[in-house]
Amino acid sequence: MAPQTLLQLLQSRSIVDCDTMDVEVPKTFGQFVDCTSNQAIAYGELAKANNQKLVQDAVTLGKKLTSSYPDIPPKVLAGEIAMVKLQYEISKHVTGFVHIQTNPYHSYDTEKTVSDARRIVQLFKAVDTDFDTARICIKIPSTWEGLQACKILEASGVTTLATTLFTIEQAALAGEVGCHYIAPYINELKVHFVPGYYSTLLLLLLHPSSSEIYICLSLSLQTQRYYEAHKLTTQVLPASLTCIEEIMAMAGVNHITISPGLLKELSEKPAVGNETVSLFDEAPVGYKTQELLSFAGDEKAFRIAFTLSGGGEGERKLGQDKMELLMG
Repeated sequence: MAPQTLLQLLQSRSIVDCDTMDVEVPKTFGQFVDCTSNQAIAYGELAKANNQKLVQDAVTLGKKLTSSYPDIPPKVLAGEIAMVKLQYEISKHVTGFVHIQTNPYHSYDTEKTVSDARRIVQLFKAVDTDFDTARICIKIPSTWEGLQACKILEASGVTTLATTLFTIEQAALAGEVGCHYIAPYINELKVHFVPGYYSTLLLLLLHPSSSEIYICLSLSLQTQRYYEAHKLTTQVLPASLTCIEEIMAMAGVNHITISPGLLKELSEKPAVGNETVSLFDEAPVGYKTQELLSFAGDEKAFRIAFTLSGGGEGERKLGQDKMELLMG
């Protein structure tokens, strides 16, 4: 049967994940594969009146576990438990991974990021001793230190996603260290929080000759082709989308994660008449696959390449998005 809605059309080409911690979303729009999240999404969900008992339960469990994590502030531990509880409920309605992000304050500390990730896995077991921890995906910012943490965690059997990713250099290192996913950000996080801040697509419409803006949209294509060409198993999962046109331009990517409001729009709009051409069908003029890059064990080379990439825009965006999560 031909797809009837844009959501069905997208699902015929890419694996669609939900970007939420609201258990009602998969109940409403049908079963998704993964469920992604971050601290800002968690904050919004935990502020809802219907989740106040969950918050209190998280605080209570946190007090019981204080002796197990003496170096973790009680509020931080309770917050992590609350996020775990939200994703635990979501896990009953998705078939794949549930994603939780490590503490953004530790984005530039490998040891603390690894510790955060392992604690999150343990907390799922504290919530339910029978939970299959193979279904947990740990989101980690794509700093040098974060990607080294991904390498350590993947080697020990913990699935990771390299998030807040803006450049091919970050993507190359993420593939090299064995991340299961990367999340290229189509828009900076501030587009979701700062009134009047333009989305990538709108900026491209206003400035069609801007190569820097176009790179934000085409990085997912560039990286997926890079991984395929160089036989790397990391999958591309673009995030931080603001409109259905951006989403349909990504049709054909491995995975894509979408917020509830946009899922609703996609589910209501007929597939017939879709005029958005996917970048995966019509690559840019002159497009060619990036040659293999290698940064493993060479921190200096990575830092130089990352800093120079896009005139420093990737580095700026990474730092900015870390701050948005901390303030979120």
